[in-house]
Amino acid sequence: MKLIETAAAEGHVLCHDITQIIRGVTKDARFRKGHVVTKEDIPVLLSLGKEHLYVWEAGADMLHEDEAAAILYRICAGEHMSPTPVKEGKIEVVADSDGLFLADLPRLKALNALGEMMIATRHSYFPVKKGDHLAGTRVIPLVIPRAKMEQARAAVGAGPILRLVPFLPKKAAIITTGSEIAKGLIQDTFTPVLLEKLAEYQVQIIEHLTLGDEPEQITQGILAAFEKGADLVLCTGGMSVDPDDRTPLAIKNTGARIVSYGAPVLPGAMFLLAYHQETKPVLGLPGCVMYARRTIFDLILPRLMADLPVSAADLAALGHGGLCLNCKICTFPQCGFGKGG
Repeated sequence: MKLIETAAAEGHVLCHDITQIIRGVTKDARFRKGHVVTKEDIPVLLSLGKEHLYVWEAGADMLHEDEAAAILYRICAGEHMSPTPVKEGKIEVVADSDGLFLADLPRLKALNALGEMMIATRHSYFPVKKGDHLAGTRVIPLVIPRAKMEQARAAVGAGPILRLVPFLPKKAAIITTGSEIAKGLIQDTFTPVLLEKLAEYQVQIIEHLTLGDEPEQITQGILAAFEKGADLVLCTGGMSVDPDDRTPLAIKNTGARIVSYGAPVLPGAMFLLAYHQETKPVLGLPGCVMYARRTIFDLILPRLMADLPVSAADLAALGHGGLCLNCKICTFPQCGFGKGG
């Protein structure tokens, strides 16, 4: 720091807050630490009784917090993102489109472990809307060594830490199984739930078949749906281990590659995921999707809408955080369901 006359302070950076007190009106910082003094600020500062100011003594080896925050933003932000205006060494990252948010956790941890700087993000693998805040970046001190920011760049390597994968338009087919529904003995209450969830992603429903329990019929229904242009097929019913629950067999007989039958998520343990021709998902949805407010379907659907491949390892990782607490008032996705790691 150095002490200078206020009249000559234009372009200098304040090292402390300057408070303005107007009785009955305000008592707050009129200028914050880190503020760059402008020509217009000088009369205001003098009116506050500040004939002299402590300012940052610039050096080639040091960066102001705002300059360093801009570097942090460039390190973390990817496509489809934009910054908020820099303020007190802080820039937030905003989504420019709807999509699936992803953060590279090892690189994020490596940067935050350096100290004197931080990036705080949302959880990965959750959908976001255009205008949502994805992350916040900040430099802790008023000034930071330029070398420290170079160290940050080296710690994370090439490419942004954050990704936003826009959702893609999809066509879906729903295949309702069960002889009790096919014969009209009970009402289909599963499909309306799926229609509501798929509508959140503007999915076009091109087929809805109601079939019995014969695996041959279900297999042919799945294959026919793909021939008609479906990008994904959702099968409801017949997913338990009862002898007459044959949907898993029917999906297997299509030739689709089974990723997993079963997942460490409650509700949703009897979930099945397969890929037809390696690119088009086939889902076997357990009955819990019909009656539980949030299930594994809510965790997997956003990934599929962003064309993000889901592996057996991805499903296994959902075990940590995969227990829904069935709260009386559901706050998903603000709750901990699906947020492991």
